Amino acid sequence: MRRYDSLVELIAQVRRLQVLAEVADRGSFSAAAASLQMTQSAVSQHISALERAVGMPVVDRTSRPPQLTEAGAALVRHARAVLIRLDAAEQELAAVAGRRHGRVRLGAFPTALATFVPPALATFKRRVPTVTLSVVDDHMPQLLRRLGDGEIDLAIVYGPEAQPDPGFQEFERIPLFDDPFRAVLPPAHRLARKKTTIPLGELSGETWIGGSAASGWFRIVRQACREAGFEPQVGLTSDDYVGIQSLVAANLGVTVVPGLATARTRSRVAIREVGSPAPVRRIWVARPDDGYPSPSVQIMIDTLRQTTRRHAAAASA
Repeated sequence: MRRYDSLVELIAQVRRLQVLAEVADRGSFSAAAASLQMTQSAVSQHISALERAVGMPVVDRTSRPPQLTEAGAALVRHARAVLIRLDAAEQELAAVAGRRHGRVRLGAFPTALATFVPPALATFKRRVPTVTLSVVDDHMPQLLRRLGDGEIDLAIVYGPEAQPDPGFQEFERIPLFDDPFRAVLPPAHRLARKKTTIPLGELSGETWIGGSAASGWFRIVRQACREAGFEPQVGLTSDDYVGIQSLVAANLGVTVVPGLATARTRSRVAIREVGSPAPVRRIWVARPDDGYPSPSVQIMIDTLRQTTRRHAAAASA
C-alpha cells in the first residue's frame, strides 16, 4: 500500500509541475486553466500544493501578471525535460501495446530538407498514412539538443567521415550516405575553363568564401585544406549556401561546399568535383540509444535508408 501511495503522490507532483509550466507559458492562472481545461481555483490549488512540497514560493502572486520566483523558474526548467520524457514514454508504451499507430517527429538540417527528405516523407506517408508526422528544420547543435531532450524522435545529422562529433556519443547512428564536397567557382575562372575535377591544393592561392566560426561544414573544409598543405584565405563568410553561391557568382571568391548544397544551384557558377584529398561529410539518421524503436520510427529509418540509396546512386551516375 505504501508503494501505491508513493506512486499516487508522484503522479500528483508531475501534474503540479505541468500546471506550473503552463502558468509560465500562458502568463496567467486563468489562461493556464483554460488551456488545461481546469478551473482557475484548481490551478491555484495545484500551485499551492507544489509550494508546500518544495517549501518555498514558486509564483509571485502579487505581480501582474504573475511571475515565477527563482525557485519556480528552476522547477519549470527541469519540469519541461521531465514532461517531454514522460510523453515519449507514453508514446513508446502505447506502441508496444499496439494501441496506437503513433507519431514520428523528424529533425533535419536545411540541405537535407531541400533534397532527399521530402521524397522520403512522401513514401513514409504512403506506407503509414495514419501516423502523425512532424518535421523540424534546424542546425546541427540544436538538432542534437532536441534529440537528447526528447523533442524529436529522429534527427538527420552529419559529421566528418573519420572523426564524428563527440556530441553523437549518446545516440545510435544509422549511416545513410557520404556527401562529397564540390568546388564552386565563377564561370570565367581559369580552373573552371580547364578542368572538370580540381585538386584541392590548386585553390590554395585563392580568396575563399568561407563559413562562420560555428560552421560544421566549413570545419570539414578547413581540415581538408590543411591536409592538402594550406590554410584557406577567407575573404567573406556566410552559412547560407544560396548566399555563398551568389558571392561566388559575383567573382568575390571561390569555395567548396557539400554536394547537397549544389543540388539546386540558382546562381551562375561553375560546379566541379574535388580531387584527392576531397572533403566528405557522412550523413546519418540518429536516435536515442536508450529508447524503444517504435514500429513507426523503424519504418521511417528504413524509408530514409531506401531513399538515400537511390539518391546516392543517382548522384554517382
